[in-house]
Amino acid sequence: MSKTILAIDIGSTKICAIIAQINDDNSIQVIGAGTTKAQGLKKGSITNIELASKSIKLAVSDAKRVAGSDIKNAVVSISGAYTKSLNSNGIVNIPNKEITFKEIERVMHTSLYNANIPNEYEVLHALPFNFKVDDQDFIEDPLGMNASRLEVETHIITTQKSNLNNLKRAVRGAGVEVENVVLSGYASAIATLNADEKELGVAVIDMGGNTSNIIIHSGNSIRYNDFLGVGSNHVTSDLSMALHTPLNIADSVKLSYGSLLTPSNDLIELPIIGDENTTHEVSLEVVHNVIFARVEETLMILAQFIQNSGLKDQIGAGVVLTGGFSKMEGIRDLAVATFGSIPVRLARPREMDGLFDNLRSPEFSTAVGLVMYSASAFTPYEIDVNKRVRHINESPASQSTVDFKSDPQTLAVPLDESKEKMISLPPKKDKKSDEAGTFSKFWNWATQLF
Repeated sequence: MSKTILAIDIGSTKICAIIAQINDDNSIQVIGAGTTKAQGLKKGSITNIELASKSIKLAVSDAKRVAGSDIKNAVVSISGAYTKSLNSNGIVNIPNKEITFKEIERVMHTSLYNANIPNEYEVLHALPFNFKVDDQDFIEDPLGMNASRLEVETHIITTQKSNLNNLKRAVRGAGVEVENVVLSGYASAIATLNADEKELGVAVIDMGGNTSNIIIHSGNSIRYNDFLGVGSNHVTSDLSMALHTPLNIADSVKLSYGSLLTPSNDLIELPIIGDENTTHEVSLEVVHNVIFARVEETLMILAQFIQNSGLKDQIGAGVVLTGGFSKMEGIRDLAVATFGSIPVRLARPREMDGLFDNLRSPEFSTAVGLVMYSASAFTPYEIDVNKRVRHINESPASQSTVDFKSDPQTLAVPLDESKEKMISLPPKKDKKSDEAGTFSKFWNWATQLF
């Protein structure tokens, strides 16, 4: 039985909604899409809920009209702005000596419980990067193994509660309920990376209009993520100031002449800001120098992020650039020069059945990644924003279920499709012992009274 899903990429410059059908074999068919200019957002976060809701509603309405669907729930992207990451670990004993999914759930929730997460932050993802069975390290999948002890190390991504709540309110204002929230860099990695790159280790940099998100994927999971509030719109602002021309003209110059290759000495005529009836001539060499300076500075900061992560030696597959900013001519050569002896690849989202031509561009990597995430294209195991443990082999519509009788310990129990909570189930008490305890209390009270 196929499942229809709605994915909404909420970026700083554009909102993209994709409606797709996911079949039982997790194959995907895109049936509708809508894109609109983003309003009420700045550097990846909501600054005006009403305007953001209007933008989201426009994109979703276009997608619904094309798909002929009236879907009400969505998986939504969230920017790396205001996120914090930390590593944690957990350990549990295996009473039956065989690791089942229930033990994996327990150990992952234990690692989450052990993490020192500030009160004002909410967990987005808890991603295991190292399972340890007894004394054996780096187990890819411990399910079904024989062991007496299971350990896990997890990379936990958190975001400010206010940022997450504002995002949910904006989406609800567009008439859509948030089913799941995914870090935008994580979604971009899902859409662009292949298995070899994940295994060798790779840094994915999604360069957008106002932001650049970076994640480092090594082995089974994300090991590092960070955010830079700089994107292609900053190039537009630089050109506007340097050339003394309006922003819309500067943006046209960027799109028409923006290149990081050898500059030309040709002249172009541009209107002057504040007096658009007057024009002046500008050399394309000046345009090149302004763009080159901004892009080089951005790449140097991102290279420093990789250096500071402590994982530079673990990215054997190099760097993958995606996002609209990565389409600038010559950016790969400049990136190779900036990052040193690390290979650099420009990436578009993966092909899928029914994918519209305009969605094959790098700026739609996050939106396509959200669709793939809904089809279980995530790390082998993870705890999502709903505190539910997901696994890569689950069916698209499956929910995590637990056997209350067999495990009286702390478990994640789904309440409905959109939210779960942690509950602690007390061990069963023997009825006779309860009666004996009551009699004992009565006897102590009577002796004290008389």
